[in-house]
Amino acid sequence: MGVQISPSILSADFTDLAGAVRAITPGADWVHVDVMDNHFVPNLTLGLPVVERIVEVSALPVDAHLMIEDADRWAPGYAEAGAASVTFHVEASAAPVRLARELRRLGSRAGMALKPATPVEPYAELLAELDMLLLMTVEPGFGGQAFLDVVLPKIRRARELVKDRDLRLWLQVDGGVAADTIERCADAGADVFVAGSAVYGADDAAAAVQALRESAERATESAWWHSSS
Repeated sequence: MGVQISPSILSADFTDLAGAVRAITPGADWVHVDVMDNHFVPNLTLGLPVVERIVEVSALPVDAHLMIEDADRWAPGYAEAGAASVTFHVEASAAPVRLARELRRLGSRAGMALKPATPVEPYAELLAELDMLLLMTVEPGFGGQAFLDVVLPKIRRARELVKDRDLRLWLQVDGGVAADTIERCADAGADVFVAGSAVYGADDAAAAVQALRESAERATESAWWHSSS
């Protein structure tokens, strides 16, 4: 699997989420849904009933990013609701391996997210239990934040861990991903890109998705991790 673009509807018009999904369907790989509980992060967004409805109306698979407390308890419900990928935060899980296995058992891809200050090295041995690792490139909680360059070395380190273990693990980045940052993320090792404002703030969301894909693919072709693989 090559470059994948997962636009975040956090930046879309919440009064017309079906329309927001249709706007990106021509070119996106996923629709990214940010679930926030106003406890793990200081914001409250969509919950399980809305995600269930998005699954029903979307021609794209749903990529659910859970920024919620007690992920061990609540995350499986999103897999049961039909989300094709469910990502929980390791900071909110007491048993991440057990949770990842449960998500897979329920038919979802299992993703694990790390905040910017959470190092990846302590979780190196968990990577084989995952389908995707999400590295936050902003502090989770709000859209439209500026990209944190300090995370780029962590993206590179995560890619090194994936390569060393010969894993088929997707490496996702989320936060401040736009035309001026996506190539740096791809060069560092990311291959799945969440973009919100860069897509839904554009006049043509589908065209913005395509432009981001082309930039990421161009950077990937010459990236250290791609050319030497």
